Amino acid sequence: MVSKEYKIFSLSDSAITIDFGNVIDENINDFVMKLYRFCSENPFIGIIEAMPAYASLTIFYDVLKVRKSNVEVKTAFDFVKNYLENSLQNLNNDHVIATNLINIPVIYDGEDLAFVAEHNNLTIEEVIQIHTSPIYRVYMMGFLPGFAYMGGLDARIATPRKDTPRTKVPAGSVGIAGNQTGIYPSESPGGWQLIGRTELQLYTPNSPEITLLKAGDLVKFVIKSSVISLQ
Repeated sequence: MVSKEYKIFSLSDSAITIDFGNVIDENINDFVMKLYRFCSENPFIGIIEAMPAYASLTIFYDVLKVRKSNVEVKTAFDFVKNYLENSLQNLNNDHVIATNLINIPVIYDGEDLAFVAEHNNLTIEEVIQIHTSPIYRVYMMGFLPGFAYMGGLDARIATPRKDTPRTKVPAGSVGIAGNQTGIYPSESPGGWQLIGRTELQLYTPNSPEITLLKAGDLVKFVIKSSVISLQ
């Protein structure tokens, strides 16, 4: 059962966040996704975007449109705050959200694969086996378009970010940072420990589906080849 405790606060003059705690929890994230779907299916005049995260939902809105459509409300923030609280009341907690399971083929030859193994007192073979065993959950989309933050990483291969980030990480790089795993959808600076790469395109801005992965999706990493088999 998800806790009913939450905080609603202004993120900016045109954004509001409802937060259920600073945690990585599948049940709470399920609840956030249900609220996200409800808000997406029941938008108000002036809403721009709803953005789910691990344990929070942020709504971006057009202040002028909200005020023009709701002159009886003191501020646009008050209107959206009431909207969120009413949405919580009308949310069907028994509703099951359909999820997509996406297989990601990975070539395990990353520059930091040996370091991740050494850091956790494992062999490279064990790191690969552990990384490909779980089904991961996309908890939120983050700092690059198409970058999915995935939870469910086995604690045996959890590894801190690099002290000094790389200035250039190739697109498709699969990495580990703390207890999360993720894939760089495009070339970017980054500090995640790189263990492999995928040839799938995660960000295609001119396609109907701009990103391969979305919040709420499930991901299974599959070995395409590895540094072990190439030796």
